[in-house]
Amino acid sequence: MNLTSTVTAATNNAKKAFLDISHIDMVFPTPTGGFTALKEVDLQIEKGEFISLIGHSGCGKSTVLNIVAGLYQATKGGILLKNKEVNEPGPERAVVFQNHSLLPWLTSYQNVELAVKQVFNNTMSKGEMKEWIEYNLKLVHMDHAMHKRPDEISGGMKQRVGIARALAMQPEVLLMDEPFGALDALTRAHMQDSLMEIQNELNNTVIMITHDVDEAVLLSDRIVMMTNGPEATIGEILEVELERPRNRLSLAKDLEYNRLRSDVLTFLYEKQRKVENISTKANVAPSTLKKSVNEK
Repeated sequence: MNLTSTVTAATNNAKKAFLDISHIDMVFPTPTGGFTALKEVDLQIEKGEFISLIGHSGCGKSTVLNIVAGLYQATKGGILLKNKEVNEPGPERAVVFQNHSLLPWLTSYQNVELAVKQVFNNTMSKGEMKEWIEYNLKLVHMDHAMHKRPDEISGGMKQRVGIARALAMQPEVLLMDEPFGALDALTRAHMQDSLMEIQNELNNTVIMITHDVDEAVLLSDRIVMMTNGPEATIGEILEVELERPRNRLSLAKDLEYNRLRSDVLTFLYEKQRKVENISTKANVAPSTLKKSVNEK
């Protein structure tokens, strides 16, 4: 294959990608000069894929998500969604944050209704909107509490409403920034199961930030592992070819699941180790303490 055909093939592949994150750099201005948060981040995502972004704090995961959401403009490179440039927020890319961000004076139904009216006010009748809101609340198992306000439901239930609100916008890409990070372990497990059910039914393209290795392996088609910042980039991409639907109890003893889990842990805690050597501090502390006591 000659150079021209190689370039043509690469161009065609980029065009086929449902979501193309193309050679992203992100430089933030500071009083002492530019801070390069991201360097040459390049990732092609197919429709219906579930992608997890994982890495240590400060590795630029949220920056990538914000660029895809259209909240930030990349310093270099760009985003193509269905071969159309992304340069501002839009309803085709819905974001679910760790904080549910529900309006406290509105019911669950009314919180979802706000999003539906914003997107479908000119295309749906009132009856259609009502059916659509109820459908999305039922999808996240919140139809029984649709008329309750946020202060009347649990943290996990609030997050379900936040997901229903995002889904009700009928987004082509669902962006999730540690959506279950503030939940207890049992609630988190229930939410993960619900998300797998939803994605299986709707075939959404999902990009999720997580710090939880087990969550990443359980949910993902690919795990994108970020290097430490500054100038963070994609260090490795791990293909997760576990059969769906996935059951956490069955996978606990699955050799492939445990191999994938081990690969992510190795990347995070060996290849991208970001843990201070506390033994040095431990050796210093007693002498400092002794000096302090003697001075008294």
